[in-house]
Amino acid sequence: MITFSNITATYDGVHHAVEDVSFVTENPAIVGIVGPNGAGKSTFIKAALQVIPASGSVTADGQALGTFQKRIAYVEQKAAIDYTFPITVKEVVSLGLYPSMRLLQRIRPKEWQQVDAALAAVEMKDFGDRQIGELSGGQFQRVLIARTLVQHADFIFLDEPFAGIDAASEAIIVTLLRQLRDEGKTIFIVHHDLGKITEYFDALVMLNQRLVAYGSVGNVFTDANLKATFGDAIIVKGGL
Repeated sequence: MITFSNITATYDGVHHAVEDVSFVTENPAIVGIVGPNGAGKSTFIKAALQVIPASGSVTADGQALGTFQKRIAYVEQKAAIDYTFPITVKEVVSLGLYPSMRLLQRIRPKEWQQVDAALAAVEMKDFGDRQIGELSGGQFQRVLIARTLVQHADFIFLDEPFAGIDAASEAIIVTLLRQLRDEGKTIFIVHHDLGKITEYFDALVMLNQRLVAYGSVGNVFTDANLKATFGDAIIVKGGL
């Protein structure tokens, strides 16, 4: 169980980007985070994980964030990552090993085998020696997912992982995320395609600076909550 309590962050020290967001997620689950542009979806993840200054707290089974932070994997939006940086696919994935390694410890052959296995899981093993700048958007997103696999995280936070990627990559990632959930992982995904909600997620966070609704998709993905989250202009009843 992971508990988010009163997560609040401002974007200029005065105006709230997210305000007083609280909910509890039982493990395991794939949880979607949805809301309009500017609703604070990405900010909520960064605030909860203490990537940015914020108030509130996150606990897992009663333990404070600092005690289980190594069990968390966070993948930010692809647009925030420098594709021109001279690093290979294997090297990117190996970054997921470092939270569990000692200072200055070198990666050993058995860890490189984990890297290869993770790349195989996302069908990218043949690309291991390529520079990341040579990859398509979908291929690079699969590499970022592989990085979370070698970390063996229990809680995975993904910010818009399906934005701008091909259908094949999206299908591979969704299948893998379902496998991870079935293995006991809890996965939070900032998402914008409302047409995929019932197919992809077990639970839903509906956010517009404040929490509008949280719960199972069947209970909270309703016309009323959609209008409360996105406004009256949203098309419902089969128009998503």
